[in-house]
Amino acid sequence: MFLALREIRHEKLRYGLIIGMIVLVSYLVFILSGLAYGLAQQNTQAISSWRVDRIALNKDANDSLSQSVISKQAADKVKLTSHEAYLGQTGVVAKAKGQAKLSAQFLGIDRDQLIYRRLKVTAGHKPTKANQILVDDSFKDNGYRLGDKVTLNAADGQYRIVGFTHNAKLSVAPVIYGSLGTWRTLSHLTPDFQASGIVSARANFQAKGLSTLPMSQFINKLPGYSAQNTTFSFMIGFLMVIAMVVIAVFLYILTMQKLPNYAVLRAQGIPAKVLVTTTVTQALLLVVAGLLIGAGLTLATVLAVPTGVPMSFNLPLLGAVTGGILLTGVVGALIPVKVILNVDPVSVMGG
Repeated sequence: MFLALREIRHEKLRYGLIIGMIVLVSYLVFILSGLAYGLAQQNTQAISSWRVDRIALNKDANDSLSQSVISKQAADKVKLTSHEAYLGQTGVVAKAKGQAKLSAQFLGIDRDQLIYRRLKVTAGHKPTKANQILVDDSFKDNGYRLGDKVTLNAADGQYRIVGFTHNAKLSVAPVIYGSLGTWRTLSHLTPDFQASGIVSARANFQAKGLSTLPMSQFINKLPGYSAQNTTFSFMIGFLMVIAMVVIAVFLYILTMQKLPNYAVLRAQGIPAKVLVTTTVTQALLLVVAGLLIGAGLTLATVLAVPTGVPMSFNLPLLGAVTGGILLTGVVGALIPVKVILNVDPVSVMGG
């Protein structure tokens, strides 16, 4: 530790450049991780708030809620308990006088069922009438207020915003909660249709005549969800590999430049183990310093970015990323170890 710190203090510029490189890599990895998790959350925030385990859809819907329609005849064959709820989904464009148009997902729900009970309101109240809606907080960020009258698509009639709810997004779009009757109107369906799907908080729920699947499988089938997560995972993985290669190259070059010093130390009887320990310790100090500065820059970025940027952090994910960068630093430091172990004081010092 003493040798590692002394050398860093003596060669401030050289090691400062290495720390700067680690800062940039860690900052980029942290930001990408935050964006990946934030986008994933915006695909599933509404689903997470329901705290359900399974969903039943029309067998021909290809596991897609937006493409599923369940008739009343099919719905009557499924016995619902207090752990189930009907759900209707359709895409809409919301518009209020003097406000910008917003693309959203309209979700029709029953006031006597599970989803309605589990909704958490941040302002106002839950809808109690057919012409009332509860909307995601992002509507408020776009200038919408309680009491605003909103038109949905080209449908006749207006719907009054009576409440706001936090983190209600589905497939990145903000959610509008209303009645199943309104869902049928917006979807141009007759009363012969009950819902798009049935969600359940029971892990063993099965719906006769319908396709029943776990929520994890349903979420993976959301448009773009799996592809997006896979893309970000590969980007983060490649960044870590690049970080390891760059750190290894820098440390290898430094090791080769310090061979005369190592040769002198070996000639004085310093064990190779001490030199290896010093190299690894030095690498860890550099990586930790880079990580701390990178984390500070990430925090500053989070505070500065607009609220519309989907950036969110998950502590286990952040811990895994940090551990991965530390591991790449250690592996990178071990690569030039063989050179240290095989250093010949006589040949290096020109004896």
